[in-house]
Amino acid sequence: MAAASSTTLKSITSAVKASPTTATTAALNRLSFKNSAALPSPFKKLSATAAASGGCRSFTVKCQSNPSESSRSAKVHELCVYEINERDRGSPAYLRLGQKPVNSLGDLVPFTNKVYSADLKTRLGITAGICILIKNMPEKKGDRYEAIYSFHLGDYGQISVQGAYLTMEDTYLSVTGGTGIFAGAYGQVKLQQLVFPFKLFYTFYLQGLAADLPAELLVTAVTPSPAVEASPAAKACEDGAAGPNFTD
Repeated sequence: MAAASSTTLKSITSAVKASPTTATTAALNRLSFKNSAALPSPFKKLSATAAASGGCRSFTVKCQSNPSESSRSAKVHELCVYEINERDRGSPAYLRLGQKPVNSLGDLVPFTNKVYSADLKTRLGITAGICILIKNMPEKKGDRYEAIYSFHLGDYGQISVQGAYLTMEDTYLSVTGGTGIFAGAYGQVKLQQLVFPFKLFYTFYLQGLAADLPAELLVTAVTPSPAVEASPAAKACEDGAAGPNFTD
C-alpha cells in the first residue's frame, strides 16, 4: 500500500514539473522589455521574451553605435608649423634611467620647444612632452623613441600627438585629440627632422574639426631646411608677430 502511494505521488510531481500552470505561463508570456530608459548607452533597445515552452527565456540585445562618432567630420585640414629649440628653455633634459653609458631602453627625455607658423613670421606657442627611448641603433646613427607630447597654441587650443620618433629619418605620429578649435581632432602628423634635436617641421592632417582653420594659420610655408630661422619680430613676440595669448 505504501509503495503504491509513493508511486502515485511521484507521478503527480512529474506531471506538475512537466506542465507549468496557466498562471505561470501567462506571467512568462507577459515578460517583455522594450526601450528601457534605464539602460546605459550604447544599448538603445533591450527586449526580453520569455518562452513558456520548457521554461526557457530568450534575450535579444541590439547595439547601436554612438551617433556622435558617425557625425565627426572626415574632411582633412592641413596645417604646417615649425618647432625650434632656441637653447633658452633648458630643453631637452636627458635622464639616463637605463644607467648605461650609451642611450638605452628606458631613458627619458622631457622637452619643450617653441612653435612658429609655417612662414616663420608668427610665434604660436610651445611643445611640451616626453620621449621614452625604445632602441638605440648605432648602425643607423640614431635612436627610436616613443613620443607623447602636445602643441600648446594659446587661444587656438592644443593638439596632442603620440607615436614613434626616429632621430635619423622622417616619421608619422598619431593625432590623439585636441582642444579649442582643434576639439575632436584625430588623424596624423608628419615629422620632418631638419637639425636633431633643434629644428623640426610638421605637417598635420587633421580630421574631426567642427570648422575650417583660420586663415592666419594657413600661410605659405618656408621651404624646410637646416638653415631656417624665425623672423626677429616672431622671436621677440612683437605685436602682430605672435598668436593670441600664445603659450610660452
